[in-house]
Amino acid sequence: MKTLKSPFSSDDLHTLVNEIKREIQLSNINLDPYSFVSPSAYDTAWLAMIEEEDNVGDDEPKPMFQDCLDWILCNQNAREGFWGNSGRYTTVTDAGYKDGEEGMYILTSTLACVVALHKWNIGSFHLHKGKRYIERSTEMVIEKYGNEDRSYPLWFVIKFTGILELAQQRGIHFVFSSRCIKMIKKMFYQRREILRREKMVDDCNQKPLLAYLEVLPTKLYVENHEDIIVKSLDSIDGSLFQSPSATASAFVLTRNTKCLAYLQNLVQRCPNGVPQKYPLNEALIKLSMVNLIESTGIGEFFCREIEHVLQNVYRSYEEEDIERIPINYLADKLHKDSLAFRMLRMHGRDVSPRRFCWFLNDQETRHHLERNIDSFFLVILSVYRATDLMFPGEHELEEAREYTRNLLEKSRSIDERMIKLELSTPWIARLKHLDHRMWIEDKNSNVLSIGKTSFLRLHSSYSDKLYHLAARNFEFQQANYRRELEELTMWVKKWGLNDIGFGREKTTYCYFATATSLPYEYAIRVGKLAAKSGILITIADDFFDEEGCLDDLKALTKAILRWEGEELKGHGKIIFRALDDIVRETAETCRKQHGTDITDHLRNIWSETFESWLREAEWSKKGHKVSMEEYIRNGMISIAAHTIALSISCLMEPCFPQHKLQPGNYDNVTKLLMIIPRLLNDLQSYQKEQEQGKINSVLLHMRNHAGIEIEDSITHIEKIIDSKRKEFLEHILVDELSDLPKPCKEIHMSCCKVFEMFFNKKNRFDSDTEMLQDIKKALYDPVNVYEMEPMPLMGHGDEFMSLPLLLNHSPKILEFKRKGDYGALKKFMCLRRSYRGHKPIIASQLEYQHQPLKIVATQREPVPMMMPTMFSPCFY
Repeated sequence: MKTLKSPFSSDDLHTLVNEIKREIQLSNINLDPYSFVSPSAYDTAWLAMIEEEDNVGDDEPKPMFQDCLDWILCNQNAREGFWGNSGRYTTVTDAGYKDGEEGMYILTSTLACVVALHKWNIGSFHLHKGKRYIERSTEMVIEKYGNEDRSYPLWFVIKFTGILELAQQRGIHFVFSSRCIKMIKKMFYQRREILRREKMVDDCNQKPLLAYLEVLPTKLYVENHEDIIVKSLDSIDGSLFQSPSATASAFVLTRNTKCLAYLQNLVQRCPNGVPQKYPLNEALIKLSMVNLIESTGIGEFFCREIEHVLQNVYRSYEEEDIERIPINYLADKLHKDSLAFRMLRMHGRDVSPRRFCWFLNDQETRHHLERNIDSFFLVILSVYRATDLMFPGEHELEEAREYTRNLLEKSRSIDERMIKLELSTPWIARLKHLDHRMWIEDKNSNVLSIGKTSFLRLHSSYSDKLYHLAARNFEFQQANYRRELEELTMWVKKWGLNDIGFGREKTTYCYFATATSLPYEYAIRVGKLAAKSGILITIADDFFDEEGCLDDLKALTKAILRWEGEELKGHGKIIFRALDDIVRETAETCRKQHGTDITDHLRNIWSETFESWLREAEWSKKGHKVSMEEYIRNGMISIAAHTIALSISCLMEPCFPQHKLQPGNYDNVTKLLMIIPRLLNDLQSYQKEQEQGKINSVLLHMRNHAGIEIEDSITHIEKIIDSKRKEFLEHILVDELSDLPKPCKEIHMSCCKVFEMFFNKKNRFDSDTEMLQDIKKALYDPVNVYEMEPMPLMGHGDEFMSLPLLLNHSPKILEFKRKGDYGALKKFMCLRRSYRGHKPIIASQLEYQHQPLKIVATQREPVPMMMPTMFSPCFY
């Protein structure tokens, strides 16, 4: 593979970090969490359409929320012409085809913004570009679902048809192809079925029809509409389902003071564009920002800020009176509580599962989750991830994990890749570096929650910069990893390990696993040494298993016990010399850093490991039958996980307890690390070892329990692993259970994750191809991330043609022709109730459209427009 160099230096990264810290001041006590939330163009447009109540003395109506109208003018994608709240830059193709849900949201948002600008007769240039985007992308957006022969999402059908009707009533003209018209007609028929089937208000559903009030036909609520709407308003904040757009419509229809207070508070709190959901759990916003920072691998730059947020959350992390919280707020609370539990436990805080497992005893919440799995996908996923950190005896977490796993398996979320990863590859079997890449590349990793129609994201002005930093940091780390791998390869050649002629050559595998499982600062300090130990362990283990005769194995073991290898020959001499170099380098590094000599401790650990290999070789060659206890006692040494973990742990802390380096006197954390990999390995190797006549814990259990099947024996070993894994996590994360320094615990944790990754459902380590893709992603492939791009200036001269789009029960179709991109005539269609327009009038309209357009950013004189006050149109 070609070695790539990173164009970024450590100084460049820290300069970028300092710039971001000045903007993202998480430790500022006066920080407004809503500044981190991405605004919604759709909802902002509906607020922009509200007229001022008191227009006495004015000839023309004025917008009640001028700032919302200004936001629309200032936040159009200048190159493509759309509006949306995408967390990162999205092209037309990306929005319209690759990601149907996001494209649908952008399309409806653009429609709403076009209607708002048209209402106030302002921003003709923005209006023109928005209309062009709608005409250009509508077919592309809705084709995704049409091609898959499935119904369009309920929210999209209701919103798209409703806004299209509103645009029609206000005289806005669009041109669509005949194929697109057919798809639009299909949506109108689907809407008719939805309106017939769904209820205006339904406590069982998260989003009943009334939540889409702004785009509903007035026929649905024409009788007693004020009573229906007012009774549905939230008793706490006065909103309609926490939706700014629906509440804006509710206020226009009812002029309810609670609605007005909600809208005024919303605009005051979010002056730079309103979110699609309000209010939000403010602790959830801050935790989500911290989670994004840590998950993308840049937490090392924000330690103080992260600690500040977690400390504040920990102080307030107390059980609330769930019965007093409305059902609409419970989802955000559960999301926040589960996220806080996971992050606080990972950072060593003492937190109980009861802090978020309250939902298990709340039937209303469970029923709400089950009825709205896709809407609460992120909440369910957050709970499932929290159960990764399960300690022994935490039965609530076991129940929560099983419950949420079943819901995730039923989910039809668009983020299927994330669900598949979470369910197939547990957190403990994933390496840090690759996890960071996954979060950087996942366009939905900045999502806060799922709103009425799409994801509610962290504000792109912040998240884009964090992604940019994370991508640069990732590639900077890649460059250093590649450099170290080259040095490691030279070391392997120097000692002749690559030409030894037998066994598995795993130089790249070993470095990839050890370095990318560790925190980066640890990996640069000890990753190469850990990889050297892994390479030698692999070769020596193969020598004892397959290559060496018993006399050679005994000679090598005796030489290591004496630590004198002059009399060795052949393979044994190569192994001894490389081992001696590893021990010398480790001991010398420790002596320079901490002033302590650990040479004897290192030699004793390695001697114990070689003795265990010799013992297994003798058992195999002599056919010795051993007990399960005897096998486990030796096997947890021969897997050699502790050999690596203890050797490099000494380099991390000067106060490492020296007595815990003595064989037989290891810390409980080390003992658990030794047994888990052994049993994981046995689960994936029992078939091979059965064929070779070797022993294995799976085979021994079946032998000791006559009549049981191999599947029963596997299940038994899996239960032991699960129990030991919980115990291991508790010892790692709870300070009182072990006096090992925290960095040493992290070394143990990383080592365990490597073995979990190697033996998760298969033996990846022994495969020559299984890990190649992961290695490429970790060390070589550039990160695929949506980069921040400047908003290009819009140009003039684009051809534009429009005819009115009018939809009714049995629309008549007008067919016309125009030149396509290459001069060929193309047929297009326009739906109309009747065609009675005079040719001169149509011609004048088309001539007007070709006139130069003005960019209007400050125009404030709206032209009078004859519009009904109740602006929800009726079609059926």
